Amino acid sequence: MEHRRHAFVKQMISRSSRWSASGQHVPSALRTGVHIATVRALAGKDGQASACTDGSGRTGWAGHRRPEVDLPPFPATIEIDRSTETGRIDANIYGHFLESSFFGNIEGGVFDEGSSLSIDSRDARAGLRKDVLTLCQDLGVPVVRWPGGNFTSPYHWEDGVGPRDARPSRLELAWGGVETNRFGTDEFLAWCAEVGAEPYLVHSCRDVDEAVRWVEYVNSPAETAYTRQRARNGHPDPYGVRYWGIGNEVYGPWQLGYRSAPEYAAAAREHARFMRLVDPSLKLVAVGIPWRQEEWTRPLLEQAGRLLDYVSLHLYGASTHLSAAADGSSGDDYDDYDAVVAQPLYFEQQINDYAHLVADLAADAGLERPLALALDEWNIRHLEPTGWPEPQPGEDGGFAPRELSAPDAEAGSLRVNRWSPRTLADALFYAGVFHGLHRAAGLAVAPTMANTVNLVNANGLVVARPTGATRSASYHVWDLYQNHTGPIAVAARVEGPAVSAQVRQGDNRTPGGGFQTRPGVVPYLDVSATLTEDRRSLRLAVINRHRSAPVRATIVLDGRTQNLPRRAGVHDLGVGVDDVLATNRIGEPDRVALVDRGEIEVPAGDYDFPPHSVTVLSFTLAPRPQRPVDVRVRSSAPAARPRRPWRGTPSRPRAARRRGGSPATS
Repeated sequence: MEHRRHAFVKQMISRSSRWSASGQHVPSALRTGVHIATVRALAGKDGQASACTDGSGRTGWAGHRRPEVDLPPFPATIEIDRSTETGRIDANIYGHFLESSFFGNIEGGVFDEGSSLSIDSRDARAGLRKDVLTLCQDLGVPVVRWPGGNFTSPYHWEDGVGPRDARPSRLELAWGGVETNRFGTDEFLAWCAEVGAEPYLVHSCRDVDEAVRWVEYVNSPAETAYTRQRARNGHPDPYGVRYWGIGNEVYGPWQLGYRSAPEYAAAAREHARFMRLVDPSLKLVAVGIPWRQEEWTRPLLEQAGRLLDYVSLHLYGASTHLSAAADGSSGDDYDDYDAVVAQPLYFEQQINDYAHLVADLAADAGLERPLALALDEWNIRHLEPTGWPEPQPGEDGGFAPRELSAPDAEAGSLRVNRWSPRTLADALFYAGVFHGLHRAAGLAVAPTMANTVNLVNANGLVVARPTGATRSASYHVWDLYQNHTGPIAVAARVEGPAVSAQVRQGDNRTPGGGFQTRPGVVPYLDVSATLTEDRRSLRLAVINRHRSAPVRATIVLDGRTQNLPRRAGVHDLGVGVDDVLATNRIGEPDRVALVDRGEIEVPAGDYDFPPHSVTVLSFTLAPRPQRPVDVRVRSSAPAARPRRPWRGTPSRPRAARRRGGSPATS
């Protein structure tokens, strides 16, 4: 590799002379190794930015920085060792989230009574949006969490069953307004059955008896008043819902039913014990915490750990590109691109730290029951000043036009714009989080479920309006990873350029209101290597985070470039899109879209990964010689338990299952 290192330094020195001549910053230090930590290639002058008042596909910017010269590719090396399988990736990490009374998730999203786009029937499917169903079926949705979220804490499930016109309306205490309860348990489970998704129901953890009766209504085969009610409501057979959450963020005073750590541990134990008496096969998710983690998690595992399957973790990133548009910012990172695409490093660190802590505390508590992490709320928030007019949904997607003023630097108060559409920069962020989840698949307490907030509207994968629905930029990331990568993670090592940066720690603030950051090294190339179930196809997912420069990588398989097939199938996202804040609209649905480029040549194992893009290369592998098996050695790994089918799901296969082999299960 030494000759490649010398070539890289020589190329960077050549670039620095061109930057100097054009008045650009010259990198002050160069070094070789796994990361070139001080090199940051930025070419060209900033364009003039001006405020744009809507959230359409034009992203809020009139002009973007463009490189004045074409940069030659950075060199890099990707080494893959398929003999080192690092973990099994659970298909449920590509899961989703729906919350009632939340910015068009349900009413106006998956459910729209009276719309010509909705199902007209006399059962629980009545009112479900057909166009939204089709988009979700095409994608393939493994698991969906409902009814929240914060909505869970004040929710009473019995308000949402029975004849719709007889259901009570209630003041909604989490998000404000009135909850009609016309979309309840049976509607949600009917929606999951249509999509082919496993449901994940969450109870408030405020009333053991109410939780027990909900499990009874949904899952019990016994003849009881609740199961007879279920039959009258159109579903005589048990639904067989496996995943159940015990509370939502009960560590926070914003929740109805806020508890201290010892109080929640006792409540979780009692809820879990009696819910399991109704159905011993439940998979139970307890509330984890993103701060003061040992203080919260130790009593939880000591008191309830023997009854639990998952501990949850909620993480959110943050972008300020909306504010920058109004004040005319035009610095090195005026659109917050670099901060956005680097935040998966924060997510990966948090996931790994909490996984190790839970494993240590489980050992201290003497637990033999295996635990897993559920990242059952995560996304990146688009923040804007609270003094601006409240955003409203736009007819074509995004948010409606409004008059904006420059942000008040003294105010410092920000809120989430729930109607802000997903950008190409966001797509790279999501891909980076998936890479972190892939790398964590082999941990003792691995993340085996993740649920992004949200599936429909409210910064979701699917954008629905009265006139139709479309795929957001993030939709294509889920399509790329769950349908074009494999379930078996293998070792991958990258040597290439990187940048030293202050990495934003998600949406965590300092006492003064600024974002918390930590110094880190952000590699431009982020790689996840996976195999299909039959191990006959290698799927190489590669993110190039660099805004404007390609990276030419030499791909080495099992120690030799000659081992790599010379042809690969290519799917990519972001290639040829010249705006890192590009979004999709109903009238312009494919501005950011997944492209299938067919099979192409990969001469000498070299591939140029375009800037601000995500690429998956699919290589068909020759069978590897089988090593003799010593019959005297027995595997200590436990046999896989058969997966109990969710009885609410139709027997037809889900539309999107191209990963190769059966999806992994927890």
